[in-house]
Amino acid sequence: MATLHSAPRFTQINGLKDTLGKALGAHLLDVHEEHGELLFTVKRDSIEDVLRILRDDHKYQQLMEIAGVDYPSRAERFEVVYMLLSLTTNNRIMVKCSASEDTPVPTATTLWPNAGWLEREVFDMYGVLFAGNTDLRRILTDYGFEGHPFRKDFPLTGYHELRYSEDEKRVVYEPVELAQDLRQFDFMSPWEGADYVLPGDEKADVPPVDEPKTTETPKDTGAGKKTDEHAADKVSAGAPAEEDGGENAPAPEPTEDQPARAEREGKTTDTAEATEPDTPDSDAGHPAPAAGKRKP
Repeated sequence: MATLHSAPRFTQINGLKDTLGKALGAHLLDVHEEHGELLFTVKRDSIEDVLRILRDDHKYQQLMEIAGVDYPSRAERFEVVYMLLSLTTNNRIMVKCSASEDTPVPTATTLWPNAGWLEREVFDMYGVLFAGNTDLRRILTDYGFEGHPFRKDFPLTGYHELRYSEDEKRVVYEPVELAQDLRQFDFMSPWEGADYVLPGDEKADVPPVDEPKTTETPKDTGAGKKTDEHAADKVSAGAPAEEDGGENAPAPEPTEDQPARAEREGKTTDTAEATEPDTPDSDAGHPAPAAGKRKP
């Protein structure tokens, strides 16, 4: 078996495929490897015997999960997948069988008690019946739920909607009523690519050129001595600083002189007196303070 990772999550045992295939014998329909794990397809009526053999004789002590898959185009549209783990060998395998709406699968609750809730989940989501399960009730949806949500033919809107009624002061169920029809978009998966043309995609359909143009010599690109000689030629006039600058450049014209300001009268050298506000005490009978001093 090929190793997918340098530190796998579980141990891969050489020869396990042949060993388990021989142990299951006539119960086995097919065995192959998927994603580093062995997948055994067995008969539906033999599923309980197969799981018991793997648990008791090959040390797969733990039932990790029971899952369902829906293939509407098949005669038996459902697959029930059991995931087993060996705590002794740290190895995991999957066992699956097919079923239809009317063909129940033998229960695994006789081997693992936790299979009861797992089978209830598969029944709730897919409608698969498990013969021998004494408590096969819905576990995720409500008791009055109609249909099985994980079936491929289940409508996206469901059949009924649940809401709280202010008038009745309780939760009520009503038929689904949409203001507009449910729109079905034809977009494909972004991982697979869309089947429509976006603006600019038409350029991808241009046929390739038979002989692409190449530049093998400088002549093809316009390079050469003649081009280098004209590289220093000025195409346009230089800036004023480049045209008029230099050592012999004339001095700039002087700016126009402003008219002389009229001289002040008097010999006052300090204007502090002029900034003081007039007060009632400053009348003609009091002498003026000395220049450069303020009133106390």
